[in-house]
Amino acid sequence: MQATSQTAILEEVQLTAKLIFDLISPELMLVEEEFERQARSNIQVIAYIGDHLRRSGGKRVRPALTILSNYAVGGDGANYSSIRMATVMEFLHTATLVHDDVIDKADTRRNRPSINSEFGNQTAVLMGDWLYMSAFETSHAERSLPILDILTAVTRRMTEGELLQLTLLGRTDISEEQYFEVIARKTAYLFSACCEIGALLGGADARTQNLLRDYGMNLGIAFQLVDDLLDFTGNEEALGKPAGADLLEGKISLPLIFLLQREPQRRADVQRVIAEGNYQAVSRGSLLNSLESSGALGLAQARAIEYAAAAGKALDGLQDSPYAQALSAIPAYIIERDR
Repeated sequence: MQATSQTAILEEVQLTAKLIFDLISPELMLVEEEFERQARSNIQVIAYIGDHLRRSGGKRVRPALTILSNYAVGGDGANYSSIRMATVMEFLHTATLVHDDVIDKADTRRNRPSINSEFGNQTAVLMGDWLYMSAFETSHAERSLPILDILTAVTRRMTEGELLQLTLLGRTDISEEQYFEVIARKTAYLFSACCEIGALLGGADARTQNLLRDYGMNLGIAFQLVDDLLDFTGNEEALGKPAGADLLEGKISLPLIFLLQREPQRRADVQRVIAEGNYQAVSRGSLLNSLESSGALGLAQARAIEYAAAAGKALDGLQDSPYAQALSAIPAYIIERDR
């Protein structure tokens, strides 16, 4: 009975996810077209890599948040300004992925060769820089200082998050506070910026902009918490990258923080995985068993649910509409996603 109930819930969430993206599917198609247009260049290598990145796909969650937030405050998410800025947010996200793969020495991204593995680190770094600059050049066309302020702040915070994470690589003594500081800067601030800019373009007042900014912040933290959980519980085919890669790169996520609090004797095993860069001496399965038996995995999942619930609550002051309902459904979609 319990299994049947859980299956029904998952099916409901999957249907909700489909409805969310179907609601704005024409707008997301326009984002794809705009991405292709913005990625054009008379420099052949830029044009080729830009097309490679666009074809790599992704769920386009960040453009979707921008468009839905615009509609939810009474704006027109299909107008060119909205589509252009939704694409800018995807450019910023893509730039961070390209740079992250260089730093992490990643070979794959979304089941395809990463830019750095195919073209080398130098080309990848410069391509990431090009994406950042293209995003800002495009955003200048809005002639909006508030939008530029938001983009400048979020780009600085993302860079700070990457630098902060670098100082913590390989350490098994990081605190919950340090962990949340990293994921807020690396992931959540961009989610927040997508929602705030969407609201701003839709003509929302300051109070409504703040609601959507808070929604995006909580949603982004929930999203990253689930991402870190999936690194343990997911598989390579679903994730689009090697499972368990975060620990191999020296990144200690919340499930491991909780595990080491409960079973400090496992610290040596975690340190060995990091030092050796593989799961030969200490299997990923044994760590997953410890995460489950200690309650660390469940506690991290509960924390993700708390932030998803906080995201939903932030929308209480938003006028009801299909787009507001879609925003309300996204936290459940994020919690139940499998990749």
